[in-house]
Amino acid sequence: MKILFVSQYFYPETFKGNEIVFDLVKRGHQVTVLTGKPNYPEGKFYKGYSFFGKKNETINGAKIVRSLIYPRKNGKGIHLILNYLSFVLFSYFTFIFRVREKFDIIFVQQLSPVTMALPGLWAKKKHNTPLVLWVLDLWPESILAASSFKNKTVIGFLEKLVQNIYNKSDLILISSKFFKESIYGKLKNKSKEIIYFPNWAEEVYTNKVNSNLSIPDLPKGFNIMFAGNVGESQDFETILKAAQETMSKKINWIIVGDGRKIDWIRSEIKKNQINNVFLLGRYPLETMPLFFDKADIMLVTLKNEPVFALTVPAKVQAYMASAKIILGALNGEGNKLINESGSGFAVSAGDYISLALKASELLEMDQQRKLEMEYKSKSYYEDNFSKLMLLDKLESILKDNVKC
Repeated sequence: MKILFVSQYFYPETFKGNEIVFDLVKRGHQVTVLTGKPNYPEGKFYKGYSFFGKKNETINGAKIVRSLIYPRKNGKGIHLILNYLSFVLFSYFTFIFRVREKFDIIFVQQLSPVTMALPGLWAKKKHNTPLVLWVLDLWPESILAASSFKNKTVIGFLEKLVQNIYNKSDLILISSKFFKESIYGKLKNKSKEIIYFPNWAEEVYTNKVNSNLSIPDLPKGFNIMFAGNVGESQDFETILKAAQETMSKKINWIIVGDGRKIDWIRSEIKKNQINNVFLLGRYPLETMPLFFDKADIMLVTLKNEPVFALTVPAKVQAYMASAKIILGALNGEGNKLINESGSGFAVSAGDYISLALKASELLEMDQQRKLEMEYKSKSYYEDNFSKLMLLDKLESILKDNVKC
């Protein structure tokens, strides 16, 4: 197959689409990637890239066509808006003048912003090519939940844009079963097929740990670790309150990562004299298995917003692939997955009292039961989120949707 892969983000930025593209190339398919210049999450162009430089390259056999883009900088306000809009604007000209060939199928990795799907629609219209849309983030629900944005005119425009994207896609894949109701509500054709296609963990979590890498020592005691983006959606208010509830029990709350919420966390730790929360900063993906190995429990939290009840954070698969016990404070599918898999305990989003109580329960739990939970975590991952199984499924889906 000749495949056009569309996403605002691509290698060296770390997203699942990288593995999809490189795997399809290994399977003998010709893949062209239409993407932007890498600048996520730091907000500045990666080394070797610039606004005008390096427009075309080949990576692991895939042809990469990079559109101009305004870097997201601090990821706030006007910078983020310009980042989103610039990709749409410049990718139009990139598509017109630099992506002229006809493809068998178009695959769009739809993260935030939803506008990154538009180049895929242009390609579909020009050549009447089937388009498969992989929805990993619901719009406009996500932008409403993660910000105080309330402009009804803009929200109405985004609603119509999302409806247009969904209705013009030939097939929709969803990373969460709970997305289905929201998407069906935006479709004119209620019989359009929607297929569950979840995330998997990066190979770094399933391969042997690289012993040549090093990380800082963790504090002594029982260590509960959060790893990932430190943003508004992750509800660090609940984490800090739970930490305060457990200060007398030698339970440490470790945060590995960085993001827009980090300065607020530092100020809250200082203001409330919280002595059992430790900020370790951001580290390369390759070091994460070392951090996980040293942690007693892995933590996942999301705010009490309707949209977050519809999704499972990708870190859950990473935790499971690493055979870790999971402690969560989130609603909906993520909560159900953790509790029903037997991989740990999940309480309702925002319930810091219950989160602290479950942390204390895990501290006191006997080693045999912990080993059983770790085994269930790994087994559930292998049965439901295996990368090879899912990529086999994706290849079959793409082949089935190519026009004869």
